[in-house]
Amino acid sequence: MMQMKEYKEVPQDAPPAAPGDNSKSPEPWMSIPVGSNCPQGLEYLTVLDQLLVSQKIEKLELLTGFEAANRFKVKNSLGQNVYSAYEESNCCTRNCLGPARPFEMKILDNFQNEVFHLTRPFRCDALCCFPSCLNILEVSAPPGQVIGTVEQECTFLRPKFVIKNTFGDVVLRIEGPLCPWKCFSDTNMKVFSVNNEQIGKITKQWSGLGRELFTDADYFSVTFPLSLDVRMKALLLAAVFLIDIMYYEH
Repeated sequence: MMQMKEYKEVPQDAPPAAPGDNSKSPEPWMSIPVGSNCPQGLEYLTVLDQLLVSQKIEKLELLTGFEAANRFKVKNSLGQNVYSAYEESNCCTRNCLGPARPFEMKILDNFQNEVFHLTRPFRCDALCCFPSCLNILEVSAPPGQVIGTVEQECTFLRPKFVIKNTFGDVVLRIEGPLCPWKCFSDTNMKVFSVNNEQIGKITKQWSGLGRELFTDADYFSVTFPLSLDVRMKALLLAAVFLIDIMYYEH
């Protein structure tokens, strides 16, 4: 477990930049809710029913065509920063293996503490229904303490995923449309409970012709019940990153 003494405190309105972030003007960050009993760093999720995820456009990709490590901002519906996220992978795997590459991803709060961690092993997407080829993303919050996984299901028609808790039980399901690639419109993936009731959705938002054609920087939103356990909310956010790399990185 992360100890309190390891949790750094810096001014709320001036968080240090994430690795590789050269932005000069600080953006507003969401205040930490108090009185919540949950893993440290997930307190923000107790009062949210929607998250907005935007991927940073990498100038290196535009100039050279080489795939750079992904970086994201996660905001609430008011436009306040909740988390920042960045991928840890090497240049060779990103450009040789593409969406099948293994990677780690760190999700940071406004104090630049890593609040949860994602691990995705290499998966060969050419043989998608072999158990060893199905995509899986392990989520730890705090880092080192697994809270669950996002796992791809074998299907030839539409994208499907299950979200499992730390005991391996299926707690949520995600089902996408027959074609997850749409032009000039948003793409919705529905989130279902174990009782097959739709409780939310993950939306890949159409970001404009230029951004879609010439970059792999995408916009997403994810909605869920306010009362949903924060660990499940964190797993749904993690699912956004896996879906982005699997279907929208090009």
